[in-house]
Amino acid sequence: MKKKMLVFLLSLGMVFGLVACGTKAAEQETANKAEKDTKIEEIPKSEEDTSLTYIQDKGKFILGLDDAFPPMGFRDDQNNIVGFDIDLAQAVCEKLGVELVLQPIDWAAKEQELATKNIDAIWNGFSVTEERLANLTMSDPYMENSISLVVRKDSGIAAMADMAGKKLAVQSGSSAQEALDSEKNKEFKDTLGKINEFASYVTALMDLETGNSDAVLMDSVVANYMINEAGKDFTVLKDSLVAEEYAIGFRKGDEALRDAVNNALKELKAEGKVEEIATKWFGSDITIIK
Repeated sequence: MKKKMLVFLLSLGMVFGLVACGTKAAEQETANKAEKDTKIEEIPKSEEDTSLTYIQDKGKFILGLDDAFPPMGFRDDQNNIVGFDIDLAQAVCEKLGVELVLQPIDWAAKEQELATKNIDAIWNGFSVTEERLANLTMSDPYMENSISLVVRKDSGIAAMADMAGKKLAVQSGSSAQEALDSEKNKEFKDTLGKINEFASYVTALMDLETGNSDAVLMDSVVANYMINEAGKDFTVLKDSLVAEEYAIGFRKGDEALRDAVNNALKELKAEGKVEEIATKWFGSDITIIK
């Protein structure tokens, strides 16, 4: 009898033990689920895009530019910064209800100036490239351009193939330099005798005039304007290294500000203001704003 009782008690203990284990397992599973749910809730949401309100709250839009890049942005005889991009940006700022502030920058450090918020946009004949699309938020393109060679008319250089062994001038940090350094144009670059780098196209063209450089690789829009205004005996070759478009560069993620500027440009186009500004600088509306 005692033996049967002992077996019964042992069996009962095993049952309670199994029940307890099951309960603990269930409790642990519930706890794990709760912890998991808590972690999911604690995942931070993406930061709100305040780029537009940032501009509106401070009441200023700081435009970074190379102030020696006519006709997009440059200094006139009274040392005032003027140009097509300046007039266009002023019209956009009036739409946004903010003050336009012009900030000349070292073009080679333009992305750093933007990242540190010393400027709010790069707007100065800023070419669209794959690298810039990856690192910045870009507006819709507003003008077409090409990277071409500027030579002296008596140079004997009629095509890019004639640059073999010659000296080429280029602006540091420019889209022309990026195009020259690309794998696509490696064959052309390798044929050159020397590459001279300058801080601006103005000094590059001065170097061309002295004969120290045989050609300048630069934006055709800018080249044609500078040649016509200065009356220099230069010509822009029909050959081009690359066709491109101008757009406005914003900090990566500043989509609200980008969209507001895009919308303002579309409104200005519809109102005829873009045509008025373009005609002032180019003789006709050469923009591609829709």
